[in-house]
Amino acid sequence: MALLIPDSVLEQAGLSEDEARVEIACRLFELHRLSLWQAAQYARLTRVEMEAQLLQRRIPLYEVTEEQLSAELRAMDRLGIPG
Repeated sequence: MALLIPDSVLEQAGLSEDEARVEIACRLFELHRLSLWQAAQYARLTRVEMEAQLLQRRIPLYEVTEEQLSAELRAMDRLGIPG
């Protein structure tokens, strides 16, 4: 399915087609709808370029859940590493 964004909308938003593609990819990544690699492919960027775009927008590349943090703290405790 193709998505058509009228030129007038892009003009009103002050975006080129490429810029709009990056904005959409960043937002879908932020919403956890696309992986980093999928977002980069959609935006037609390399992984590193996509990471730079996300960081520029202060979108975290990785998010740690409470469950992941708890598991890490338990592992550190088992290994005797002070947390």
